This record gives sequence, C-alpha cells and structure tokens, in this order.
Amino acid sequence: MKKYIFSIVHLVLPLIVMAQSIYPGIDAGMDARCELKAKAFPLADVRLLPGRLRDNLERDSAWMVNIDTKRLLHSFRNNAGVFAGLEGGYESVRKYGGWESLDCDLRGHTTGHLLSAYGLMYAATGADVFRLKGDSIVDGLAEVQAALGNGYLSAFPEELINRNMRGKSVWAPWYTLHKILSGLIDQYVLTGNDRALEIARKMGDWAHVKLADVPEETRRLMLRNEFGGVNEAFYNLYAITGEKRYLDLARFFYHNDVIDPLKDGNTDFGTKHTNTFIPKVIAEARNYELTSDAKSRELAELFWHSMTCHHCFATGSLSQKEHFFDSAKMASNINGYTGETCCTYNMLKLSRHLFCWNADPAVADYYERALYNHILAQQDPESGMVCYFLPLLSGAYKVYSTPEQSFWCCVGSGFESHAKYAEGIYYHAPGRLFVNLFAPSRLNWREQGMTLTQTTDFPSSSTTSIRIDNANGKKCVISLRYPSWSGRPVVKVNGRPVKVTSTPSSYIDIERRWKTGDIIEADFPMDIHMEYAGNESDGRAAVLYGPVVLAGDMGTEGMEAPAPFSDPSVRNDYYTYNYHVPANLPVTLSVRNGRPELARTAALEFATPEGVALRPLYDMHRCRYTVYWQLKDD
Repeated sequence: MKKYIFSIVHLVLPLIVMAQSIYPGIDAGMDARCELKAKAFPLADVRLLPGRLRDNLERDSAWMVNIDTKRLLHSFRNNAGVFAGLEGGYESVRKYGGWESLDCDLRGHTTGHLLSAYGLMYAATGADVFRLKGDSIVDGLAEVQAALGNGYLSAFPEELINRNMRGKSVWAPWYTLHKILSGLIDQYVLTGNDRALEIARKMGDWAHVKLADVPEETRRLMLRNEFGGVNEAFYNLYAITGEKRYLDLARFFYHNDVIDPLKDGNTDFGTKHTNTFIPKVIAEARNYELTSDAKSRELAELFWHSMTCHHCFATGSLSQKEHFFDSAKMASNINGYTGETCCTYNMLKLSRHLFCWNADPAVADYYERALYNHILAQQDPESGMVCYFLPLLSGAYKVYSTPEQSFWCCVGSGFESHAKYAEGIYYHAPGRLFVNLFAPSRLNWREQGMTLTQTTDFPSSSTTSIRIDNANGKKCVISLRYPSWSGRPVVKVNGRPVKVTSTPSSYIDIERRWKTGDIIEADFPMDIHMEYAGNESDGRAAVLYGPVVLAGDMGTEGMEAPAPFSDPSVRNDYYTYNYHVPANLPVTLSVRNGRPELARTAALEFATPEGVALRPLYDMHRCRYTVYWQLKDD
C-alpha cells in the first residue's frame, strides 16, 4: 500500500510546475468584506519539496487512497434504503467500525472530513486520484439525498435531529452535518465540483425549512448539544451563493451562552468542552469577514490570545480530557488525556483568520509551535495512523488509530491536517511576501509574476535559503519571520549581509527589485530553553530547542496496548487508557544557573547526565516519553 501511493506522489509532485489557481480552503478570509493585511495563497500555488512535512503528507495520502468509498457510503445508503445500484447488494459491503459503525450516532462525520481532505490533497499535489475519490463520494451522496427526498443528507435518520431539537439524549447530529456540509463546500472550492455545491445548497434549504419556525426556547435548548462549526459552514455557503437564508441559518446557531460572555470580555471558560468552543469562535471570525461586525473580531482575537498565552501546553496543544481547566493549575492537569488533536486543528484554522487580519508574527510563532509539536507529532511514521490525544503524562506513550476500526474525530481532522502543511508557509499583500515557516517548498506568486524555491533542513538546521527562480523585475518586499525563539539572525542577499534592526517575533523586511537567480540566505540561531507548566513555583518544565519540544526517551518497559473502547455507550469512557507507568520512571532534570544540564549528541538530540536521550516529540513513537520534567538544582 505504502509503496504504491508513494510512487504516485513522487511522480506527480515534480511534474507539476503550478496548477491552476485554487483557493487553499474557505477558512482564511475568502470573499472577505473587511480589510485584510495579508492573504493566503491558493494551496495549488505552493508545493512541498522533500522533507519531514512532505513525509507526513505522503503517509496521509497512502491511507486516503486506500479507503474504499463504497464502504464510506454504506451507512448513508443504509439510511436511505439505496442498495439497488450496488453489485451484490447490501451484504457485499464490509462495514467500517468505530465511530463509523452503524450503531454510532456520529456515523458519517469521517466522510465529511475526507471530502475536505481529498480536495486539499488534490490542491496540494495535483494528483487526479484525489479528485476522482472525491467525485465518487459526491455522486453517491447525491443519490442518497435524492432518495431521502427533502434535501436532508446524513448517514443517520432525521430523527436524531428531532431528538436534539426536543432536548433528548443524542451525541452530536449537527456536528456531523457540519462535517458533511463543509466537505461538500470544499469539494466545490478546491476541485470545482458543481454537483457538490448543489447538494450543499439542498442541505441548507432543508435546514432553513426545518428551523424557520423554531421558538427561541427550543433554539437555545438544542444549542446546548455539540454542533461543531455548522454556523461557519452556513457562513461559507452564504459567501459563495449570496443567499440570505444561509446567513440567517449561520446566525441561528449563534450560541448565546458561550459567545455572549466572551463578547463582554469574560475569558473564564470554566471546564467547558474545548473543541466545542473553538469552532463557535471560528464562525464569529467568518461573521466579521463577511459582515464587518467589529465585535466578532474583538472576541475572536481575545479568545485566541487567551488560549495561546494561558491555556496552551508547550506543544501548542490544549485541553485535558477534552475540557478547559484552571490555567493556574496546569502542572496538576498534565496527564494522559492532554491535547485533543481536533483542538489544535481548529486553533490553526482560527490562527489563519487572525493572520490575514493583522499579519501579526506572534500568530505565525504559535502556528509553527503547534504545527511541529502537535500536528506533525500526531502521526505514526511506521503505520501512518494518528493519535486522538497527545499525552503529556510522564511515561505515557502515543496511542494510534487503526485503519478500519477507529475513525475518531481526530482521525477525520488528521486527514485534513496532514494534507495542508503548505498552507501556512507563505502569505502575501500588495508588493509584499511573508515567509512564515521555514519549510522546503516552491511558490508561484502569480500577482507578482515571481516563482521561488525555499531550501532548508529546518528544524535540524537553523538555516534556510530562498532562490528567486523567476522574476519580472518588479520591486517588492520579502518579509522573513524573525521567530520569538531565535538569537540574532544572520541574513544575506547574494552573499552580502543585510542589516537586521528588528527584534524577535517580528519581520525582517528586504525590499529590492528582485532578479532571477537572487538568493536570500538566513540563519536563525536556536538554543535550549525551558517553559514552565503554569507557575514556575510548581517546578515542572518542558525543554525546547528553538521551537521544537524535546522529549526524554523512557524506553518500552511494561508497555501494553490501552483499551480505548471500554464502554462504547459512554462517550468519555472511549479514552480510558492505562499506561502502566513503572514506579521507578526517572522524570527529574538537573538545572544549573537556570539551564538544563544537557549534552548535545546530534543535530536535534541531547542527553542528560544520567544518559536519558532527548529527541523531538514528533520523532518519539512506540516508546514511553517525558515532556514535563521535575527540575532539580545542582
């Protein structure tokens, strides 16, 4: 399987110079009616070159290509009673399990994620196999929607929506519809599939009829249940069509109990469900972009700053057991359930909105931190499977999904995340290019008539080189991010030093009339530093080298496969991991004069005096590890 798809990607990527302009996704200022200081590039205009990010993309593509669309569509066809067109009928289809099983209320959500992911992977690689996979799902969903007859579309009966509206127990039906609707919109935006938009509009029309006369009391009752970012999807449908009924639907899902306090400046989130919260803020970001509602922008920025300054672990990840906790007690909340990956996926989406608004390098600093230390670390290089949580409990290890029997929410968002690494590398404004990430890549800046190639081994190396492959002689500014973690950079253009007057977490602006063959070389020195868990007095800290979180290799003693499905009837019991951490596990780190005592053994490897090896968390797989150390002064 792996060998087959790798050959596809390796053949396709070098042959594509630049595909036709396609939006990188509808989540970053598309059709904005407000002032933007930066714009995202179409994903098709950026190509990842060989390196750690592309390795993850290729493993993701391997899994995606081998998913059987007939099996994905089975639960939808089962709901609509449509089997006549299947060779062998009902019994010929092997059913997927886990959260896609026929007895799970969330079935169908993975199909929505994959519609988005196939579109993203097609834009990122140009490989037709991903467009064709998306087309086959869209065609099957059109058949199901026609059979259901009223525009409704899901893998579960409409009765689950009715239960939600009555306030009865049900998992998250509107969450699942959000994923399907967003996937259809992404298919339209990223691959030009008009049929996908037609299906999405019918879903919107059904929802408009369904909710048109719902009393306010019922609306507030149903919004107590998780509904994902379905309002964001309706905002996006409105952005494409201009139909006000979709704007009305987006506003229907405004969650007063959650957003009103934030609008008033209240950032006490208690123990609310984190990944239920973030999509509601993303929807407000879209509201600002489409209606210029300043309050929506203010609350989105307030939320983002509160998250990144007070609620994030060193990895850029959020939550424990999926919920907020008292940020002053972070050290006591370091456990095996930290860092739900969907939270980071959504924080990166929100970050893209904010960067388009303000071009703030601090946003790019966070984006880099979360991308390298959580998203990159989520995927197992051996199998391509992904984690639900990124556990920070000392002695824990990563628990991966399975190809056919998991399909957790973080599997779905993972399909997307590993397809779109290229989206955060570059942004642009009139006459200005932002280089936010140091990643081997090729860019076609169409508006400027310029193509360039970035070559780097970052983060194994602190240097990056940007070669102008083609220029039309126009003057412009290339702005290199001066990261918050960097020492004094050394920057050269064609071998000549550039004076650096800016400070960390800013940009180094280089303005000139660029010529073909010009080369920018930059060295951003990295060093070891520590980040405390909450209060320094707690004495727990993570070790980083530059932006990279280092983890101590604790070996494999006593490792057992956790049982994540102890009681499928209770959602929180899906994740009752027992890591059997040995009692004598060493988790202390010697510190002298405020610096950890570490010896460098390789480019990104270090060792404690006791011989414990530290490596990037994204390379720590199938072993126990420590991220937060108990510090001791020598």
